[in-house]
Amino acid sequence: MAELVAHTVVPGTLAGTPQPTFALGDGVELRPWTDRDAPGLRAAYADPAIQRWHVREIGSLDEARELIAAWRRGWGQEQRLEWAIADGAGALLGRLALKELVLFDGIAVVAYWTVPAARGRGLAPRAVTAVSHWAFAVGFRRLELEHSTLNPASCRVAEKAGFDAEGTRLGAALHADGHHDMHTHARLADAGRPPLHPARDTPTKACSV
Repeated sequence: MAELVAHTVVPGTLAGTPQPTFALGDGVELRPWTDRDAPGLRAAYADPAIQRWHVREIGSLDEARELIAAWRRGWGQEQRLEWAIADGAGALLGRLALKELVLFDGIAVVAYWTVPAARGRGLAPRAVTAVSHWAFAVGFRRLELEHSTLNPASCRVAEKAGFDAEGTRLGAALHADGHHDMHTHARLADAGRPPLHPARDTPTKACSV
């Protein structure tokens, strides 16, 4: 079946170029994953907060290496884009991902975490902002982000990175303690938006718990 409009992001745009690295300041960079990150990745997923919000653990270094290999393949497959947040010595500080890519519509979903020692330094908002600017430059039009309503720290990351709150999806994600309501955010490539209709529309409230 023929499509009547062109893809927003032309297939091959990502796979045909090297995955970029971004400087985040303070000697920290956002870069592709390497096998050397496996011990740090396994340690990160032993953190209770990362386990709570991302609902997984890594049982061995081999498993960590396999996950890194899958993440690296995602670039060439144009299915998910994964970066490590690391300092100048190579220590793993966090992760930033664009997943669930829809090239036709130009949509991707943002995911992130930071290790305990890196929290409170503004690294996650800087990483999200850097990748957002890059994604819009290569043709994506809409980036989406969601987090549990019980995770206000993630909400602050979204707001600092310029993602508007859109609403709440009730009972949308399973966690260890049951299904959580999820706050949704989005950021568009277009700088301007039409004004709200005064009779119908009201701004969506920012996250609060």
